[in-house]
Amino acid sequence: MRPALDAKATEESIFDALVAARERFGDKEILEDQDRKPLTYTGLIRAAFVLGRKIAALTEPSERVAILLPSSMGVVVTYYGLHAFGRVPVMLNFTSGERNLKAAIRAAGVKRILSAKRFVSQAKLDDLIADLATVAEITWLDDLRATVGLQDKLFGLMAGLMPKRFSVRTEPSDPGVILFTSGSFGAPKGVVLSQANLIANCRQVATHIELKPEWVMFNPLPTFHCFGLTGGVLLPINQGMKAFQYPSPLHAKQITELLPQVGASILFATDTFLNQYARVAGPDDFSTLQFVVAGAERVRDETHHLFNTRFRGLKLLEGYGATEASPVVAVNHPDRNRPGTVGQILPGMEYRVEPVPGIAEGGRLFLRGPNVMKGYLSPDDPDVIEPLADGWHDTGDIVDIDEDGYCAILGRAKRFAKIGGEMVSLTAVEGLASAVWPEGRHAVVSIPDSRKGEKLVLITDRRDAESSRLSEWAREHGAPDLAVPKKIIKVAEVPVLGTGKTDYVAIQQMAEREAKAA
Repeated sequence: MRPALDAKATEESIFDALVAARERFGDKEILEDQDRKPLTYTGLIRAAFVLGRKIAALTEPSERVAILLPSSMGVVVTYYGLHAFGRVPVMLNFTSGERNLKAAIRAAGVKRILSAKRFVSQAKLDDLIADLATVAEITWLDDLRATVGLQDKLFGLMAGLMPKRFSVRTEPSDPGVILFTSGSFGAPKGVVLSQANLIANCRQVATHIELKPEWVMFNPLPTFHCFGLTGGVLLPINQGMKAFQYPSPLHAKQITELLPQVGASILFATDTFLNQYARVAGPDDFSTLQFVVAGAERVRDETHHLFNTRFRGLKLLEGYGATEASPVVAVNHPDRNRPGTVGQILPGMEYRVEPVPGIAEGGRLFLRGPNVMKGYLSPDDPDVIEPLADGWHDTGDIVDIDEDGYCAILGRAKRFAKIGGEMVSLTAVEGLASAVWPEGRHAVVSIPDSRKGEKLVLITDRRDAESSRLSEWAREHGAPDLAVPKKIIKVAEVPVLGTGKTDYVAIQQMAEREAKAA
């Protein structure tokens, strides 16, 4: 267990923490997006009160209200606006498809979805919205803003001066957000994070790494992803840093050109996107960055190599998180960076590593701490939260933690195959493919095999991929032949989720279809 946090880590609500940050850092510019019309703390608080009151008139106290928006000032104002009036934000992943979205709406008991016509039009989501309108009411924020009059503005002015008098009191133990797990290995689960969970995780990160108020956090990740919400919005705002929101991580050229223009100090993203940014960035595009943080998926050796050779001196820090932990669990430090690990477990967290039969190295990671969720939403009743046993969350990840507390992720418990009686890490097999073809993207799954129990299937975007090349590399480097996929499926693009993580559900289905067709 790392050092304990200050007891204040669980004393504030989300909205009180925003007000406290203004008192601590002064009324500075704190929020901006590509429209380049920044808001100060007071501007954010006023906007949240004005919009929040409009939403409150349409909803009930403590109601769960869904948000379907990209990373922008609008989503931040909406999030805080719901909190100002005691509503619970439910963040919807608009890239997850109609079926998953409807399941999320049912699971959370959502009756209303907040969105924006401009976003829906630009993202070509009109058909999706029409489908969602059959299970929940769509409220257009554009229309609500058009009704803001002089009275509303005067209310916002007064509320901005005395926010604690105007806001609805909520407890730190009340829900701060409902998010859904990525679904990269199965159906998404509803995760209820308390306000205390989110505030504690911000404080844990700030205790681990000194964050300077004059820095700018550049967030291209969606806020339906906990990494984007906590790391890209709550952490910078609570620590006095400007939070710059960008609506899509896919726009590599636009993002790299924007970074120096806005004076970005920290960039949060996934390996998939950072690899793309490093390829298109000019020599000065990363010049203002203090460091870059990669999370949500393993950082490939090729990505480390790109940063080390093209942007010397710029540190790429790998971290590790889980939606259930608000999300940051561990992250490397700029002065104590150990590539190949995800850094040390954050202060205030307890962990234990349990042996897994058949897996010789490492064990299954369990976590407990102030940032760990209240529980999952019951799939049968939106009002029921299934609590964790004694507060421990089973991450399902196989890890090895060394004597200095540095954590290496060896794979998912589900990401092992039993071949001829031997346990083989699918993550390690992906590493083998990456060593042979470092510029390709690869994913490995297993399917049933009548002779050896299971067999490996490599899905890759390398058109020249052959098993013989993998076998040759394995022989030269002492890797077992069991770890060499004999079946290779070549694709134009390896399927990924909207967050950039590999979509193993789609890949598994692809491998099974190929097997049946053979």
